[in-house]
Amino acid sequence: MVAFKHTIEAKMDELADLERLQTQILHRIAKLELSILPSSNNSPNKDLPTTTEARLSAVLIDAGVKDFSFKRVPSDYYDWSFEARRDVLGAASIHHLCKSIVLVNTQAPSNITDCSDRQNSKYYVVVVQYTARFSAENVKNFLYSLNNGKIPKKRFNLRLAPEDISHKLTGFEHNGVTCVGMKTDIPVILDEAIVKLNPDFFWLGGGDIDLKLGIRTSEFINFAKPFIVNCSS
Repeated sequence: MVAFKHTIEAKMDELADLERLQTQILHRIAKLELSILPSSNNSPNKDLPTTTEARLSAVLIDAGVKDFSFKRVPSDYYDWSFEARRDVLGAASIHHLCKSIVLVNTQAPSNITDCSDRQNSKYYVVVVQYTARFSAENVKNFLYSLNNGKIPKKRFNLRLAPEDISHKLTGFEHNGVTCVGMKTDIPVILDEAIVKLNPDFFWLGGGDIDLKLGIRTSEFINFAKPFIVNCSS
């Protein structure tokens, strides 16, 4: 019985690997299609829309990311339990379901208005698990230490950015926010708990509300260059 169970699990892993390989092939085809579109300003196709999946796939591939996968989910996805979301994505566990949230430092000095200083940015994107409780206090303490205590701790007060600000900075709507292809180069903070997940392949928003992105943790780190912080409980 145990051997049979192990055989089934091995077959499921093989199918998941094949699915990811197939998805990456489709992404490469999409990228090739985008590359041969006419680029001249006089071209009648210059305003031809491209899908979010194709655009973000091209961004990842250009950055050397290989192990990633996009999946469309039903419109009522966010009404589902974590277990149902896990199953439709083929995630390893409910703890592998993550989200990206845009934070604003409401107490930043008046001269800090953008994201040009990674160590003392007006905005940050934090990636955390749905099953975890985010701790703004932990992020505050991290940024204080990151700046060697030269900036008063009272100057760090991280709060969820208003949706219109989040959309303006990232180009993505609520529940579709991702760290790939953002309009603004916002510094990323990755919760340490995600780095410790096994297997090291997690899911987050994919640019559209009904699009999710699965990615190998090590490749995400190489791509996003995040600060890795213990920012949840």
